[in-house]
Amino acid sequence: MSDAQYSAELELVGAAITRAAHFVSQALSNIRAAASVGDRLDGELIDEHQLSCYELAFCTAELSAAREVCAYASAAGGLDPLARDAALAFSAEAVGSVLQRLLARATDAGLDPLAVCALYADTDVRALRERYGSAQFLASVGLAVTERGGSRLPTLLDEDKEMVRDAFARFGAEVVAPLAEEIHRQDLDVPDAILAQAAELGCFGISIPERFGGLQPDEHDDSLGMIVVTEELSKASLGAAGSLITRPEIAAKALLQGGTAAQQARWLPSIASGETLCAIAITEPNYGSDVASLGLRATPAEGGWVLNGSKTWCTFAGKAGLLVTMARTANDPHAGHKGLSLFLVEKPPAAGHEFRHQQTGGGVIQGKAIATLGYRGMHSYDVFFEDYFVPADCLIGGEDGLGKGFYFTMAGFSGGRIQTAARATGVMQAAFDMALSYARDRKVFGKPVGDYQLTLVKLGRMMATLTASRQFSYAVARMMDKGEGQMEASLVKLFSCRAAEWVTREAMQIHGGMGYAEESAVSRYFVDARVLSIFEGAEETLALKVIARTLVSRA
Repeated sequence: MSDAQYSAELELVGAAITRAAHFVSQALSNIRAAASVGDRLDGELIDEHQLSCYELAFCTAELSAAREVCAYASAAGGLDPLARDAALAFSAEAVGSVLQRLLARATDAGLDPLAVCALYADTDVRALRERYGSAQFLASVGLAVTERGGSRLPTLLDEDKEMVRDAFARFGAEVVAPLAEEIHRQDLDVPDAILAQAAELGCFGISIPERFGGLQPDEHDDSLGMIVVTEELSKASLGAAGSLITRPEIAAKALLQGGTAAQQARWLPSIASGETLCAIAITEPNYGSDVASLGLRATPAEGGWVLNGSKTWCTFAGKAGLLVTMARTANDPHAGHKGLSLFLVEKPPAAGHEFRHQQTGGGVIQGKAIATLGYRGMHSYDVFFEDYFVPADCLIGGEDGLGKGFYFTMAGFSGGRIQTAARATGVMQAAFDMALSYARDRKVFGKPVGDYQLTLVKLGRMMATLTASRQFSYAVARMMDKGEGQMEASLVKLFSCRAAEWVTREAMQIHGGMGYAEESAVSRYFVDARVLSIFEGAEETLALKVIARTLVSRA
């Protein structure tokens, strides 16, 4: 196919995406009308449309991914035609998937089912689905990847980003990957061998400005750099490396958003160097993602505050020497998120699955790791505070920070979400590489598994999804570096994390019985991928409370 033909096909795909998006917008407008009291969106009324909102959030995420991978293909297709084939394959399936979702929820969302069916059967839309969603075309994409022995396409990154990517790819392959299986199977701590070399590479300072000893330029954010690094670390191991940046990133954003000059000067250089490892203590046992209802109490005391209560899913709390902790400082039980403040809580680092520290004055902090089926290495803890004293200068923002803890953490949540999308892409890349290698080497019924059409189709679809995830995350990172993209950060997390579950599942399936064996790393990728749709905003909460409500309010 000539460049002109490719461009024409991508334009047709773009038109189909726009037409499908029109129905999504119409459905959102219908929900807004049904869930509004006057000009105000009513929370209880919109909750009567949860299933529709959930599906519309995914529709928006899939169409956004399709737009971004097509934009990428337009730029990179001249360098590698496979980039365009991957975009066409993904987009054809995405449009079909969205129309099926809309048809299933048409009545609930106030759409005309016949109108949705008409678009599904439209001559141009049907032709695109038949051409680029066909077994023949998908298998051809899989065959092209198999013949070249890899899925790497032009990244369109600048030279500096490519150098960073190469450096962390080497670190992942040479230092992290050889230890990853043992860490997973034995449920070990992330070893100092990984932490020390990660610190030398500047891993913990990715989101900290250069003036504080980090790698981020002083004059602007570098979300794209964070994404590139995270992807390579996650490819080596999600639990032992891919999440090393997350906690420093959230802590740094909170300090940069609300910390005093003294707090920034004290903590940011220490975090950037890896001298101070940190964890984030937000979630509580009874509230999960409902941050506004948190109940850990911070009571004023002479010279500071006393903490009482508990947190859960506090990842890396054992080896961390600093817990960025959300606590309720307002006496008003109805204050909600406006009654929350953020504290920098110091504790001695501790190895293993349990820790306990008692202060001279009698206050206690203790934690116990939660046994999980995957995402091992960093360990997530239940943490308990009993009369634990925190000095006054550890309240982020000082007196001016009272009641603003929720807003300070919001500064880091968008970064955490896009970073989670990059973690998903890294895990997908690792699973795909292993599946591709196995398909080429393993013989069944006299020929390699990769010679069968069904395997080629799987590989083609996996590669297209992987490419869409990567380019969607890159695009959102660029938006965030311009001060935009808050909604898109949630969309790319929603899309990429669900995609990672499917890609790792298919990688395991290509391995057959060996995929279910712990001795095969692909089983680790599968169980690790499952956590991605849960942390940094559970899929349901993200879809309903963040994405759908924003989309409906804008409709």
